[in-house]
Amino acid sequence: MPLNRRKFLKKSAVTGAGVAIAGAAAAPARAAEAKKPGKPVKQPKRYALTVLGTTDLHGHVFNWDYFKDAEYKDAAGNAQGLARISTLVNQIRKEKGRENTLLLDAGDTIQGTPLTYYYAKVDPITAKGGPVHPMAQAMNAIGYDAAALGNHEFNYGIETLRKFESQLRFPLLGANAVDAKTLKPAFRPYVIKTFCVKGAPPVKVAVLGLTNPGIAIWDKAYVQGKLAFPGLEEQAAKWVPKLKSLGADVVIVSAHSGSSGTSSYGDQLPYVENSAALVAQQVPDIDAVLVGHAHVEIPELKVVNAKTGKTVVLSEPLAYAERLSVFDVELVFEKGRWTVESVASKVLNSNTVADDPKITKLLGDEHAKVVAYVNQVVGSATETLTTVEARYKDAPIIDLITKVQEDVVKAALAGTSYASLPVIAQASPFSRTSEIPAGEVTIRDLSSLYVYDNTLVAKLMTGAQVRAYLEYSAQYFVQTAAGAVVDTEKLTNAAGRPDYNYDYVSGLVYEIDIAQAAGSRIRNLTYNGAALDDAQQFVLAVNNYRANGGGAFPHVASAQELWSESTEIRTRISEWVTAKGVLDPKDFASVDWKLTRDGTPVF
Repeated sequence: MPLNRRKFLKKSAVTGAGVAIAGAAAAPARAAEAKKPGKPVKQPKRYALTVLGTTDLHGHVFNWDYFKDAEYKDAAGNAQGLARISTLVNQIRKEKGRENTLLLDAGDTIQGTPLTYYYAKVDPITAKGGPVHPMAQAMNAIGYDAAALGNHEFNYGIETLRKFESQLRFPLLGANAVDAKTLKPAFRPYVIKTFCVKGAPPVKVAVLGLTNPGIAIWDKAYVQGKLAFPGLEEQAAKWVPKLKSLGADVVIVSAHSGSSGTSSYGDQLPYVENSAALVAQQVPDIDAVLVGHAHVEIPELKVVNAKTGKTVVLSEPLAYAERLSVFDVELVFEKGRWTVESVASKVLNSNTVADDPKITKLLGDEHAKVVAYVNQVVGSATETLTTVEARYKDAPIIDLITKVQEDVVKAALAGTSYASLPVIAQASPFSRTSEIPAGEVTIRDLSSLYVYDNTLVAKLMTGAQVRAYLEYSAQYFVQTAAGAVVDTEKLTNAAGRPDYNYDYVSGLVYEIDIAQAAGSRIRNLTYNGAALDDAQQFVLAVNNYRANGGGAFPHVASAQELWSESTEIRTRISEWVTAKGVLDPKDFASVDWKLTRDGTPVF
């Protein structure tokens, strides 16, 4: 029975001089043998594979901000768009040989910009003789090998997703997107690619696609009863052994799931939202994971598999085509099989290159159509409205959203038994840079205010539940003692909570005392000038993300649903402004809440 290295070293320490003497005696013999002519040392065959990855493209083809009608710019100097990624991919393929590269995506492709909205709703790809989706055109032209499903792929319904899938020249993968009744895969779980090696057997590379369990909550209206989304870990544990049995030498996972191990939906689902690192840790025989969903930049994250002790390499290339992940996989052929010797990863910045003219030419017409669409004038504003201070002050521009939502829900419930109940509404400060300028107001001005394709839902809530909802929302603020200096840059996003998980609630008046601990901040909460009655019933006009449990706000997901629709809130805002003609804050703005410390206003 051969000794492994650890046992050998342990035995050496015990036997001491005996081993040393034996080694010394053997050394000249080995040296003499090595010098014998005609016996060259045979080097094993090696192969270098390069895996490239994008994620969370969200409809970004060009380095263009449709909301500002200008080239995209940010303080960090980032550039966006698949046209830039195409240039990077071309460079690497030229260097490594296209036959030695694999190009993957980790999901969230067909939602996120006016470009994607236009081809889902205005000139939909589902219409008879409709267009080919710009993202399908771009990704086909660049030559993707596979992509994982993202949760936002479901935002426009299954018909739009299936049409997009049919337009791709590569598979859309989702091993844990299964038929709700049969639990069989509803999408292709994996793809195996074969890479030829001169003088050796081919290298087989398997790509397993995994998507986010949160789809069951976030797009419940589209998927309930049709599709189910079990956990990534359990599905990887099911499929990876199958891939190995099919002869896969390398296993890559493309996962639309972050690496933090956390979930935004609390305990509403028994599956972890951001479980990419857990998959690497728990499931043997995975070599690398392309991570998505979280919109963070991870050049290289090493995770040790708990069962094998093997290191698995993860990388996440930020979002919006701002980065490209590059995995360098080194293989060696020994004892009749290919083995992964090492994996290393990095990210490349798309701001280092120019757009690929092939992509610019391919999609120039589609881009121009959308630019013209978003620049349509729908009304005028009496003054400039902005979200610059909306995170910590009650801003009229957010009141516009809640007013529109209130009006739509009141009209929808007219004539029903719920028509007499007061309607309140929630809205979040999605963007820190949105502005509706004084003068002409365009679709793009209003779209920049509501960047998500959320739709509207009416939920029945009690006063006590609304109070708990507000307390939960107020956790967004960092506890700041009375008298301490207030830095607005450090005042919000406590415990990493994003801006979209902070809610205004209209129709009530309240204070948020940030000197108090989270859970005890809502003060002087009134309705119609009187202290809120915990038993009072309200209709909450709420976006579908929140209504389905997004952000894990209390009570709202389980509350009775009175009404819902499929028209985007963004569209409702445009309709409201178009009908009014003039956007005047006196028609929608009110100061409903303010930050205080021990009763003293912060601002």
